[in-house]
Amino acid sequence: MSPIMNLHDIDVAEFLDVLDTCEGNVYLVTCEGDRLNLKSNLCRLVGLTKLIEGGKIAEASIFCDNTNDESKLFRFNFFGKAEGTQVG
Repeated sequence: MSPIMNLHDIDVAEFLDVLDTCEGNVYLVTCEGDRLNLKSNLCRLVGLTKLIEGGKIAEASIFCDNTNDESKLFRFNFFGKAEGTQVG
């Protein structure tokens, strides 16, 4: 399993909205090797705390079990908005 995206600067609220629509497990892997399942609310809290260190977004990667989820998160990362949202 290879990372589908690296997180550097994301809209956390929109990212969580997209995670809620994912069908399979989505993992946040930090550069320290921590692997957190973001489908779990407790892991989300721990993962986001680790991701935001000292007010800056730390580097982390996202891995998915489901290929549809990979596509969804890749589109979110590329377009910077949640799927199905309208601009303007």
